[in-house]
Amino acid sequence: MNEKRKKLISVFLVFSLVALSGSLMGKERKGAQLAIQKIDGQEVNGELITVKPDSLLLLDSEGVDVSVDIVDVKAIKIVKRSKAYSLGLAAFFAGGGGAAVAHSLLRKKSALGTEPSADFMGAAISVGAICGAAGIIIGMALGIDKTIKIEGKSDVEIDAALKKLSKKARIPNYQ
Repeated sequence: MNEKRKKLISVFLVFSLVALSGSLMGKERKGAQLAIQKIDGQEVNGELITVKPDSLLLLDSEGVDVSVDIVDVKAIKIVKRSKAYSLGLAAFFAGGGGAAVAHSLLRKKSALGTEPSADFMGAAISVGAICGAAGIIIGMALGIDKTIKIEGKSDVEIDAALKKLSKKARIPNYQ
């Protein structure tokens, strides 16, 4: 492998580590973003702090704690952030980098030469674009909001839904 190719691969790996390492850093746990529709038609939005036995505690956009009684809730929507951009970008670089490494290994094995060709760059970009498109589609699917209907459900069904929702709270398993 010539020096130019080694530098290209090492720059790619360093860039990938820097660009994609954000999720590796320690961060404070955040609760799920909720949009709660009340029976009287009002909507309450905020971050889920905890699930209490008879209410939900939220932190609204102004930093104020808001308590919503379960008996007043019609539906709870869990608002998810789209992961299309981050997954698309990661898949583009992973696919393109994988194609570059595979091409480098195949060229070395077959002794076709050491200079990268125009087809190589086109192939790496094409594979990266295909993987990036797949990443965008998967990211969009992961970002679809989920709605939990509360009105008209039995107490057992509501308790089960709240138990699942509790796992998404900043403070899970509140006593």
